[in-house]
Amino acid sequence: MATRNRTEVTEFVLLGLSSWPEIQPVIFGIVLAMYLVAVLGNALLVIVALSDPRLQTPMYFLLSQLSFIDIFLTTITVPQMLVHTLSVNKTISFNHCMIQLFFFMAVGSMEGHLLAAMAYDRYVAICDPLRYSTIISRHFCLRITLTSWVVVSLNSLLYSVLVTRLTFCGNQVTHFFCDITPLLKLSCTRPVVNEMLIFTEGVAVVVSPFFFILGSYARIGVAIARMHSVAALHRALSTCSSHILVVLLLYGSVIHLYLRPSSSYDLNQDRQVAIFYTVVTPMLNPLIYSLRNQEVKGALRRLSRKLCISGSFQPGSQANREWQHAS
Repeated sequence: MATRNRTEVTEFVLLGLSSWPEIQPVIFGIVLAMYLVAVLGNALLVIVALSDPRLQTPMYFLLSQLSFIDIFLTTITVPQMLVHTLSVNKTISFNHCMIQLFFFMAVGSMEGHLLAAMAYDRYVAICDPLRYSTIISRHFCLRITLTSWVVVSLNSLLYSVLVTRLTFCGNQVTHFFCDITPLLKLSCTRPVVNEMLIFTEGVAVVVSPFFFILGSYARIGVAIARMHSVAALHRALSTCSSHILVVLLLYGSVIHLYLRPSSSYDLNQDRQVAIFYTVVTPMLNPLIYSLRNQEVKGALRRLSRKLCISGSFQPGSQANREWQHAS
């Protein structure tokens, strides 16, 4: 349907990741597998970080929050995409679209803020280790997390309200979820106010954590250079390499997708990049932190041993062993 008035748009049609019907089952299988790995991997990381006594530190509290965010981020977009992939009806109501936009922008922005808090944690641990326990505490991390939630929620609410005030000249969204770039592309007139907001307030809220992360690692680099120690360099790399890799994965796609004028959007390319940001990165994050972190690997081994021991003491299994012994 083509419209000339925003009030006539009661629903949007999400065109999905691809318009080729013959590859929809392949897309469904691949995305479903990645989604399950992302949810299960991040859920396991949350369980380990919250339950293991050796991981009750501010750093792993922030890591558990990052994993929770990754679960939330994928769940906002992927289940609906999977349903639409195998369905003839690919519509979403206007109100549900705006709700999805709000949560996606809030949760996506929150990931950057958590990564900035983790960078500050590493900076204090490396550059001011004697005062680490004084500066960084669980209460401090909780305050940062709650404050960040308030900031990103208000930012996302502002964007969502401005999008609802646009005049749309169509309802076919070249994407698999309601993202701001394809919605701006549907506007009958160039959304100047929205673009100005993205490049001013949006940069302050979304991209400023990235510059904070760069500043933190620049100071870490200067501190290590002054030590003139290969061992210190090795310790810093082992401590920070996982975090740096996650930051590059996140902001590489975010900057490409959002920090440019709407006239330069290539929606066919953007929705392919978005699948990397919404599914691949959340899937890789727990793998990166578990495979490259000895403390997490140790916690996973302790959890698996605990589960095996508890399973061996189940009443049914105990009775079974006694029966086998008697026979």
